[in-house]
Amino acid sequence: MERNPLPHQKIVYVCLNEREAGPCCAAKGSTDIHALLKEAVKTRGLNTKIRVSRSGCMGRCGNGPNVLVFPDGVWYSGVCPDDVETILGEVLQGIA
Repeated sequence: MERNPLPHQKIVYVCLNEREAGPCCAAKGSTDIHALLKEAVKTRGLNTKIRVSRSGCMGRCGNGPNVLVFPDGVWYSGVCPDDVETILGEVLQGIA
């Protein structure tokens, strides 16, 4: 086993969980939110500093789509595509 430092300053987890029955983030558009965040990070040349990653269920399906920012400890619920720039602006705070 190797122990390594985190390769990114921040990781943005977007829930892409899908369910056959009941609420889920994927059915509420989280796939688009994930793609928009990834593209925004790539366009700004921040791929080495910010990682946008897929997540499974975060346990708050009824409030989704859900986005979690690590290590900031910030949880966004009810996210829509129009929120991507706001989220990214907040994620960029503290990035060197």
